[in-house]
Amino acid sequence: IAAEYPSKQNIFCLHYHFHNIQLQSQLLSSIIMWMSQQSWIRSSSTKFARLAAAANQKHYSLRRRFTTALATTSSSRTRASNSKQWKPRQQWHQSSSASSFRYMSSSHSELEEPRESMAFDVLIVGGGPSGLSASIRLKQLNPDLSVCVIDKGSEIGAHILSGNVFDPKALKELLPDLGDDWTQEFQSQQGANATAVQQDQFQVLTESGAYTIPNILLPSQLHNDGNYILSLSQLCRWLATQAEELGVEVYPGFAASEVLLHEESNGGVKGIATRDVGLAKDGTPKSTFERGMELHAKQTLFAEGARGSCSEFLMDHFDLRDQDTMPQTFGLGIKEVWEVPEENLQPGLVQHTLGWPLQTSITSDVFGGSFLYHLEPNLVLVGLVVGLDYANPYLNPYQEFQRWKTHPSIAPHLEGGTCISYGARVLNEGGFHAIPKLTFPGGALIGCSAGFLNAVKIKGTHTAIKSGMLAAEAIVEEIMGEDNAADSIAETGELPEDHVPQEVASYASKLESSWVHDELYQVRNCHQAFAKWGTVAGLAYTGLAAHVLKGKEPWTLDHTTPDSKATKEAKDFEPIDYPAPDQKLTFDLLTNLQRSGTYHAEDQPAHLRIKPNAQEFAESISIKDFSGPEQRFCPAAVYEYVDDAESKKAEKKLVINAQNCVHCKCCSIKMPGEYIDWTVPEGGGGPQYQVM
Repeated sequence: IAAEYPSKQNIFCLHYHFHNIQLQSQLLSSIIMWMSQQSWIRSSSTKFARLAAAANQKHYSLRRRFTTALATTSSSRTRASNSKQWKPRQQWHQSSSASSFRYMSSSHSELEEPRESMAFDVLIVGGGPSGLSASIRLKQLNPDLSVCVIDKGSEIGAHILSGNVFDPKALKELLPDLGDDWTQEFQSQQGANATAVQQDQFQVLTESGAYTIPNILLPSQLHNDGNYILSLSQLCRWLATQAEELGVEVYPGFAASEVLLHEESNGGVKGIATRDVGLAKDGTPKSTFERGMELHAKQTLFAEGARGSCSEFLMDHFDLRDQDTMPQTFGLGIKEVWEVPEENLQPGLVQHTLGWPLQTSITSDVFGGSFLYHLEPNLVLVGLVVGLDYANPYLNPYQEFQRWKTHPSIAPHLEGGTCISYGARVLNEGGFHAIPKLTFPGGALIGCSAGFLNAVKIKGTHTAIKSGMLAAEAIVEEIMGEDNAADSIAETGELPEDHVPQEVASYASKLESSWVHDELYQVRNCHQAFAKWGTVAGLAYTGLAAHVLKGKEPWTLDHTTPDSKATKEAKDFEPIDYPAPDQKLTFDLLTNLQRSGTYHAEDQPAHLRIKPNAQEFAESISIKDFSGPEQRFCPAAVYEYVDDAESKKAEKKLVINAQNCVHCKCCSIKMPGEYIDWTVPEGGGGPQYQVM
């Protein structure tokens, strides 16, 4: 190892190996032993602490040996009271609420130990398209900035799910030098395909037939000329490589569990804290326990996607949803990826449908539809999106999806194929009127954390990328341009003691003058029309708005009911009898769940928690009044009601199988009384999407 990495600086390149190839423990032990014997480690222990922090959190024993080696060679440096005299770039600092970088004894006091901290110019929470695009744009505008992206998935893209027909408009603005060659770069670096759209169909399904709507009658936003079918999880991995080449520090496997606020100044955002790891189910520390870290920044961008836990806290804390902002409404997207014989593939086919099985009459008020895309060389991407403002508590989105695949217009596309991946995720559907205030002291919301998805266009990646770019531009122009280089954390290694978080208000004004605003404003009333008047009237209004009104109508259609309150009591409906799966075209839920690669260490505190003030909903109201809809809307079989052996009245009790969770966030939205508090599990847990 010493011969291969003769330079002190080059040894830091091993940081990337920890994430990308997971070096075997024996080799890593040799590296650690060699490092502990080097005298120069005393002047570089900070770098190795960062290296250890970036290692995959599943390798606890590895990290224990690594940090022990550091402690034996430089503990006096890392824990000395005069540590401010020794400040290499990105030094680890002990914060007022955090612990020294070491493994501690297994006493409960470990949970109260102070956490170590790192500081950056800009911290980005979430490695999706908006977060990665923001990081790239920041480095393009000011290469000297220290920029960090963290993501709770085990790797970038592991928690990313989308249809996805991709509009490259924003990507070309982000990477103008690539131009139309971005598809070749994407394929060469990721081994992934971006298939140009060749056929574009929109159909209305009946139970046994289909009617195709001529493209000339469709809104222009639904046309897919110049767009590409691809895997968004693969695109994000490619964007991460672009960011890292510019010097962005990208750390998957780290879950932001807490927003840190400045108590001394204006109460603005100081950064985030990652979740403690190595806790047993009862909350006590295990032998692998490690305190979470504090990541501080001058500006923190939240790019968690729809219904992000930190983003929701910020909206409440800073009152970002004022009286003029409508409640955000959501849809649940359920998706499968199929491998089919290449001779059956129709490269570039895009098909969207309304109608059966969700809408069975012209007055049906269930908002939603399906997608089917043919991606080279041999993949068919299929999915169903169900608006979560539906009323019937017996409706089961997963079962509706399985039933949809049996339609004579759909089943032939999957004939002879094999389902290789499954997943689910909520998406924003509220549109223009549900976008909250975007900025607050110390940070901003970008991408689907804010809600920029265009439900009429059935796309949100392009608006997410653009929002990240605009936030980055506003940050550099207002507070991190070349004139402020002396104040860069890349130079000082920590936040100044007198730092006061600034609010980058120009981000909102930039967005308002961009094509993102124009695109969303044109269809600002369309989702509300579906919710108020049903499928046919909603379609008619959407056509009128897209072709004629273009958002200039002098009225605003309101939608003030959150999805959790849209569910009606079970006594008003009949249970739905869904057909049994054949395990060839349709599958039971647990079989499909295995295809998501979902994994959580079972011996950890459950990340799905009943809110203290909503216990009654979980214990009685949901099952008695609504027949336990969480048993049906959850696409991962997390929630079930079982016989309560201790009850004398043959009552049911709720069981939460948190280890099944695919992080779709549906339960935090649709649950009666919103009784679930969705918190993050240990970093790296959850689904392991590869081609979603």
